[in-house]
Amino acid sequence: MSKASAYFIVNDINGKNDIKRIKSDLDKLGGVISVSMNTVRNSVSVDFDTTGIRKNQLFDKLQKMGYDVSETKYETHIM
Repeated sequence: MSKASAYFIVNDINGKNDIKRIKSDLDKLGGVISVSMNTVRNSVSVDFDTTGIRKNQLFDKLQKMGYDVSETKYETHIM
């Protein structure tokens, strides 16, 4: 397993329903290990297995859900 983390700025998170929806929908994707959010910074962090999913697929999923994703950061983890 090759682990990585992707960090997204999502500009239009509005309340608990959006938080729950984002976490739930991203958690359903194969390869996603964990999803965390910071509503003060409007950030979504996703740890994932790179053999199961790619950063651009996470980005696309957030956009297809109707969110404005404006920035990303990516880190790979050597295990």
